[in-house]
Amino acid sequence: MEFGYFTMPSHPPERGLKAGHDWDLQVLRWLDEMGYSEAWIGEHHTAPWEPHPSPDLLIAQALMQTRRLRIGPGGFLLPYHHPAELANRVAMLDHLSEGRLNFGVAASGLPSDWAMFNVDGMSGANRDMTREALDIILRMWTEEGPWHYEGKYWKVDKPDTMFGFLKPHIKPLQAPHPPIGVAGLSKNSDTLKLAGERGFLPMSLNLNPAYVASHWDSVETGARKSGRTPWRGDWRLVREVFVAETDEEAWRLSVGSMMGRMMGEYFLQLLAQFGFKDYLKHDPSVPDSDVTVEYCARRNWIVGSPKTVAEKIERIYHEVGGFGQLLVFGFDYVENPEAWKTSLGLLQTEVLPKVRHLTPPRPAALAAAQ
Repeated sequence: MEFGYFTMPSHPPERGLKAGHDWDLQVLRWLDEMGYSEAWIGEHHTAPWEPHPSPDLLIAQALMQTRRLRIGPGGFLLPYHHPAELANRVAMLDHLSEGRLNFGVAASGLPSDWAMFNVDGMSGANRDMTREALDIILRMWTEEGPWHYEGKYWKVDKPDTMFGFLKPHIKPLQAPHPPIGVAGLSKNSDTLKLAGERGFLPMSLNLNPAYVASHWDSVETGARKSGRTPWRGDWRLVREVFVAETDEEAWRLSVGSMMGRMMGEYFLQLLAQFGFKDYLKHDPSVPDSDVTVEYCARRNWIVGSPKTVAEKIERIYHEVGGFGQLLVFGFDYVENPEAWKTSLGLLQTEVLPKVRHLTPPRPAALAAAQ
């Protein structure tokens, strides 16, 4: 078991873009100092509560201010980027990271983003575009030219050398490419099937543990398609986490502070628009009106003293069948930074030693290949 970080990034609408960016940088420095393993930065274009349209701007700065932390987009929204341009940009970022870059990809799920970029997400075009773009990016990194690719959404060439000295030359530092992560939300998630099929790192977003357990089925379904054997140790679970000296203090500083505000003013309302509140329920018979901030804190969040949090993590681990990394869902605590820093610190120093033993066994096929 290891601990990492996943941030939208999330900030209240009144937070200035620069102030929010600076907060995220500060948190990434803390994570590095505290020994966290990795951090993933989201991309969104039309959500005032998720206001960062270019995760690589934050990542490039953070890489210069950290030493050990692996950092990556979580993920780039592939329908909105030309794959050849993004392949070069990510490869360059990998060199700047000196091999600490993770490469997260996503299909985009906000209708307002679809509208801005004229992507037909209702028909699933965003998912088709994601697969096509990723295929092109991987070819750019691994296949020598010249070649021509003509897909449904993009035409791309990797040209031959021109004039004896002009040629495609930018490849990632990590061979054959940085670790690729994909996030999934829905049942029978197409992106998690892609993770299983291609051997990518699957990330399950912050939902009820009983629901998240079904996500591994999607990974295995995809893996069967390509004859792969997935390992639960690669599986990342994103959770809302807050640790304090006592359960009461943790509740006050989470439900009664920015975690509660963001969930109440934005995230629960967003999920309700899509009919996704079911994903937060421990039982399908629970009425939507009962799925409140307090309900989520009791049923889904990992909030409490170090002892309570360790017990909750172990229970979730067994409920879902095992996973390798817990990613703390990021929140904006600009008004009370010490509370968030203390929570992150207690999780690493007091909780991790109690749960580090939770490690999924490697499947026999993988163990034999090592």
